[in-house]
Amino acid sequence: MDLVMYWFMFPVSILVATTAMLSGIGGAAYFMPIFIIIFPMLGPEYPLASPVAAIGVALLTETFGFSSGFVGYFRKRLIDFKVARSFLVFSVPAAIAGALLSHLTDSNLLLMGYGALMLILTVVLFRGHEVEIDATNGNNDKAPYRSRHQTQPHSTTARNGDVFQYHFHRPRGGSIPLATGGFLTGILSVGIGEVVMPLLVKRYRIPVPVAAATSILVVIITVMSASFTHISTLIAEGGVNAVPWNLVMYTIPAVIIGGQIGPRLQGVVPSRTMEKVIASLFFIIGIAMLWIVFKPFIGT
Repeated sequence: MDLVMYWFMFPVSILVATTAMLSGIGGAAYFMPIFIIIFPMLGPEYPLASPVAAIGVALLTETFGFSSGFVGYFRKRLIDFKVARSFLVFSVPAAIAGALLSHLTDSNLLLMGYGALMLILTVVLFRGHEVEIDATNGNNDKAPYRSRHQTQPHSTTARNGDVFQYHFHRPRGGSIPLATGGFLTGILSVGIGEVVMPLLVKRYRIPVPVAAATSILVVIITVMSASFTHISTLIAEGGVNAVPWNLVMYTIPAVIIGGQIGPRLQGVVPSRTMEKVIASLFFIIGIAMLWIVFKPFIGT
């Protein structure tokens, strides 16, 4: 095993993690194109064994990237653990199921699904999403959350003394998007992060600081579950060496560093500009992934 072969992924991973923190999109969405598109261009010794291996490494790396953000929010006491637990009931089993299914799915189908998902995210990011919540005090009095289900009052007191009050009920209709996001994360490495935050903010009207902190916890546990399933399955099928440890030894410490840099740069680039840049990048990635799948058929 060549321990220096992937040295360049250390600075690249710092950049990826920093961008992920600025854009709010999980780092796996950026790592997958690097593993699938860029690595084969570098030489025959660089590509990973399969798209499934790429998904597993991307999720494992993302787990450590989100961990630094989780620690920060945990110290600020902004996480609503009861809300997170009610979301994880749906997302975690679905993520594990998706991860197991990915090992039984044809590689071309995985790449096709990933490319299609990138194009969908392109549309979502170009459209943008405005959050109608007063982020000054964290509460939304102009648009209170209404539901036909019985809600319970929640209150979160931050470390600095700010008090956030809101209402919440256990997900019912929300179980479908949560399970879908978890499943997509397990099988394609992207999905849960794009589902949780809109649910918390737009549907349940949870104050933005609490929603962001709670979202991080849901995402990291869901991603961790999918990652553990992928890695353990790879080891069970091909032994310990089936995992490219000479790659993750660079990506994991790098994303921890990038996870600290990203929040410090928050606001330097306008969020709407960042969304448009990422959307353009995802469009190119989606087309490239689909081209990889269909190129053999076009050439014949």
